[in-house]
Amino acid sequence: MASKFTELAIDCADPRALARFWCAVLGYEVQDEGDGVVTIGSPSVPEGGARPGPVPPTLTFAPVPEGKTVKNRLHIDVNSTDRDQDDEVRRLLDLGARRVVLPRMIQPEAPTTGRRSCAGR
Repeated sequence: MASKFTELAIDCADPRALARFWCAVLGYEVQDEGDGVVTIGSPSVPEGGARPGPVPPTLTFAPVPEGKTVKNRLHIDVNSTDRDQDDEVRRLLDLGARRVVLPRMIQPEAPTTGRRSCAGR
């Protein structure tokens, strides 16, 4: 059996704000919160990593004292399930994302963190 991807840990300045943003984007819910760390995940698969086979990964946001100083080496790509890309980009902007235009893609940035994600088709 191969390993499976169950969680993405993200260091950030404001875990609660970032968790709220990604809950709204992905339809996730807070699964655990304590000591400033917030874990969110799919309400349809709350047991996540304990379940056999592929699962939607949880996102864990942990506070760090230092600010962002270099480009992120990782970003999250999202694809709308019920609307076209332009409508999804508008929804993400309404949630507080900022528009960053790069060649051939639009990257909404999560509020307060500068963490990038791509809104694809």
